[in-house]
Amino acid sequence: MAQCPVAGKGRLAVTLMLAALLLGGCASRPDSGDQPVTRDAAAAADTGSWVVVQRGDTLGEIARRGGVPLERLQRFNPDADSRRLAVGQRLLMPTHQERAPSGGPYRYQVRPGDTYSSIARRFGTRSSRIQAANPGVEPRSLRVGQLIQVPLSTASGGGRAAPSSSASGSSQAASPPARASLPDPGDLPRSARSWPWPLEDYRVVRAFGSDSRGTLQPMLLATGRGAQARAVADGDVRFADSMRQLGQVVIIHHADNLQSVYAQCERLLVKDGDRVTRGTPVCEVAFSNASERHDLLFDLRHGGKPIDPRRVLR
Repeated sequence: MAQCPVAGKGRLAVTLMLAALLLGGCASRPDSGDQPVTRDAAAAADTGSWVVVQRGDTLGEIARRGGVPLERLQRFNPDADSRRLAVGQRLLMPTHQERAPSGGPYRYQVRPGDTYSSIARRFGTRSSRIQAANPGVEPRSLRVGQLIQVPLSTASGGGRAAPSSSASGSSQAASPPARASLPDPGDLPRSARSWPWPLEDYRVVRAFGSDSRGTLQPMLLATGRGAQARAVADGDVRFADSMRQLGQVVIIHHADNLQSVYAQCERLLVKDGDRVTRGTPVCEVAFSNASERHDLLFDLRHGGKPIDPRRVLR
């Protein structure tokens, strides 16, 4: 019976541990060395390996260097507290093939040493649910690099709660504080009423909602050349930088656990840490070669969960 190596542990020496791995399934790999760890976030995002936190790092900076949405990075590390990152701490970098929608299921790429049980523990779900979501996958024959579905726990609302930071981020939603799963924040607060639209001259070319594959898509607004997106409410800029495939992105945190996201910008007009008021210009909207328009991707969130902007904007 072949033994399944576990990252950082070498070959198993204990029969009971081996039995547990066989029951949960393990990802085969050609050697038993430690799982790769690097300081290069971009390289880690290409391989799905671990990146080590360096002095001065934030989740937003690591996400930017890796070219992945901040929300996705935080959801793949539900136990990481963005306010207390430690030098030398390891974070699992999601690859560009992986996805982490707020309600699941996640699209997860199998790493060396993975089992359904270890994956379930990471995302606060159950191995039986993962197995049920992947009927054609033999749990004892997981392959490194294989993509599987990871449904979140319905009982817990989808996993552990996460510390606040920002986002994520992406048309996969560039986003604010994120986790493997977020509790229901409840009804919208009274403050989320009659906010202005982020553009003075705009046309809704894609409404908020799920596409034909069931993927939740943020709102897309077409506008004219030179248009400036404006803050929809008072708040603090928590992210102002570039994200792969989204251009320049601004994420603002507002009162009552609300966030707004402005993506596909050409030029940023604010920076991290800025305090803005309603109507403050935050960026210039970029021209999209794909649509041959100036398009702003706009997203609103409550407690990290996407909400339809039409519920809030006047």
